[in-house]
Amino acid sequence: MSANLEPSFVKQLQENQNIIHKICRLYTAGEDAHKDLFQEITIQLWKAFPKFRGDSKFSTWAYRVALNTAITLYRKNKRTISTVEYEGRQHFTHDIEYNYEEEEQLKLMYEAVYQLNDIEKALVFMYLEDKDYTEISETLGISEVNARVKMNRIKGKLKKILNPLGA
Repeated sequence: MSANLEPSFVKQLQENQNIIHKICRLYTAGEDAHKDLFQEITIQLWKAFPKFRGDSKFSTWAYRVALNTAITLYRKNKRTISTVEYEGRQHFTHDIEYNYEEEEQLKLMYEAVYQLNDIEKALVFMYLEDKDYTEISETLGISEVNARVKMNRIKGKLKKILNPLGA
């Protein structure tokens, strides 16, 4: 590998590592599993980096590699990834600034998202990250129309999960 690839890769990875952390949070439960998946995604990004042509933004390409890696590992294990209840997580914030209503809404959202399949989770994640449907479709390898249709169906599914009585 070329000597100038490594500094370029490290710079890009540092600028976009939050993407990887968010994906790890969606597909793992617990700090050790998160670290393992982060490491595996980083390895896969490094292996594929010499083939990165720059046709898309690095972040879009990283999303795709990271999601594919997470989904592949999820399927390869052929088991359900055990999750930790959101309430069981420790939150280090000051009570003065803490918004309990927002915490409850986040808890409900994560409970609902955990019930989605792997592709649906990825789509919701990117949607919540304010990615446009063009970038979502490029990252997930589906058409833009398909991404929109899937997202509309997911919204309906999430509505039913979050409001089962239809109130």
